[in-house]
Amino acid sequence: MVPAFQGALAMKQVNPSKRLDHLQEAREHFLDYLTQCQLYHVAEFELPKIKNNSAENNTASSSMAYPSLVAMAAQRQAKIERYKQRKEMEDRLSEMKSAVEGGEADDERVREYYLLRLRRWICISLEEVDSIDQEMSILRGKDSSKEASTSRSSHQTRPPMKPFILTRDAAQAKVFGAGYPSLASMTVNDWYEQHRKMGALPDQGIAKTPSEVRRAAQQQEEQEPKEDEEDEQTLQRAREWDDWKDTHPRGYGNRKNMG
Repeated sequence: MVPAFQGALAMKQVNPSKRLDHLQEAREHFLDYLTQCQLYHVAEFELPKIKNNSAENNTASSSMAYPSLVAMAAQRQAKIERYKQRKEMEDRLSEMKSAVEGGEADDERVREYYLLRLRRWICISLEEVDSIDQEMSILRGKDSSKEASTSRSSHQTRPPMKPFILTRDAAQAKVFGAGYPSLASMTVNDWYEQHRKMGALPDQGIAKTPSEVRRAAQQQEEQEPKEDEEDEQTLQRAREWDDWKDTHPRGYGNRKNMG
């Protein structure tokens, strides 16, 4: 029973960083005890599979992740049977304990008493191996998810944006500025176009590299003087048209048929 006690002691270790190692160690001790009991024909039971390498561990964990309904039902029924057997053995041991420890039992009853103790620990070891396999599969899945999230988090950082004020159109941006030079004014279309060039829109994924951003900014600076000239010409024509309408009211040139 020493290997079973060693496995139970390994299960009580509480170091989270070495939990997987402790589970593997406990599983080996329980399997050692079960193997010895099977060799000496202490009881009839099916020995759990021995995992020799990580490939078998991954295969077992993946198969445990999606068990079939038939396998789950069989496993549940086996657990119920083991629980009933363990309960009967514990009741029997409690009845025989006082007689055996007091020296009142004969050799046959003493032999039966110690066989019951061995079989009780067989049930405990089988239950512990099942729980160890489930916990190990959970821990391995947790480690793999952490590695996947770490690889996805390594992405490029977006360059910082300058503060700005949104306006309805270009003329309003020229007339109704911020009032101080620390903030730049731009229209909604200008803001959208700037973000599109930088690749910072939600549907464009990762932003562009700093070199691409600088090249796009340089192109935008080259286009700004042309746009400013066009805006000034448009604004000048609008002002001239307003002045002409002030001096030429509606119907000003149609005076031929007036009475």
